[in-house]
Amino acid sequence: MQRREFIQTASVMSLASSAGVWAQSAAWPDKPIKFVLSQPPGSGPDNVARLLGERLAKSLGQSIVIDNKPGGQNVIGAQAAARSAADGYTFYFATTAALITNALLFKQLAYDPQKDFVPVAFIARSPFAILVDANSPIQTLDDLIAKSKASGGQFSIGNEGPRTFSGMIARLFNARAKTAANLVPYANVGVGSQNLMGGHVDAMVADLASTAQLAKQGKLRVVATTSAKRVPGWENVPALSEKLGNFDMVGWFAIVAPTGTPSNVINKLNQEVNASLSDKELATRIANIGPLADPSMSVEDVRKFLATEFTRWSEVTKEIGVLAE
Repeated sequence: MQRREFIQTASVMSLASSAGVWAQSAAWPDKPIKFVLSQPPGSGPDNVARLLGERLAKSLGQSIVIDNKPGGQNVIGAQAAARSAADGYTFYFATTAALITNALLFKQLAYDPQKDFVPVAFIARSPFAILVDANSPIQTLDDLIAKSKASGGQFSIGNEGPRTFSGMIARLFNARAKTAANLVPYANVGVGSQNLMGGHVDAMVADLASTAQLAKQGKLRVVATTSAKRVPGWENVPALSEKLGNFDMVGWFAIVAPTGTPSNVINKLNQEVNASLSDKELATRIANIGPLADPSMSVEDVRKFLATEFTRWSEVTKEIGVLAE
């Protein structure tokens, strides 16, 4: 075959292949869709993903399969999602840590948040909180700060470790409140909650989505939230910004897709997610868990948001002196 004939044949085959991929994605979805998560069943992100998945299954006519792959500072789930086929049937239900802070805290990651994924939809903001045991003498944020300052470093605050979202919040709290609390790492929020209720630590930083039920059951007390303003449903709890100025350390959930996923699939899922989150019943059910649904972002809005968050968290890591390792 001559060179010109080969190029023409290859071009026709490429166009035919592209047309086939487009036709396939145009009929999307024609089989179940998978959401990969880096958190275990029963966690805050998992609960929100399942609620959203139930609603999307009705509107899309296909089931949403939740694939939990916890561990490794979100790396296991993120890597699995990044290596999935970019065919519009696997998405990553991601957190701030997986898409932003991991890239700032680890020199080597098994995935690249910016290169391996493309934005699809924003789900919700997930406020964190400082909590104490319900029987603790600490009643207010002022109590907590005063006790921590007077303890000579003996006051302890549980968190998921120095290179985690809750760990960075705890360090930032120490820096801005000028306390010297001993920061105690725990394996996960469940273990931390048990340690807190067992009296092994004095306080804990964790996401409301994973601790709200314990607080509502009267087992834990929420002393402050880490958002810029008071959290709806928790209006009696002060925001740290009321005491410490510009303190807005709120996590969030977003859906991203493996790079190369057809744009028409991405746009359709964005529209379906936003429509689902606009439903007051679903938004209320999500809020009861802790996060606050936000159905306002287009695909481009999510891209800009992620870029802004990367810049913001870069500044936070410098302030608290956490360098990539």
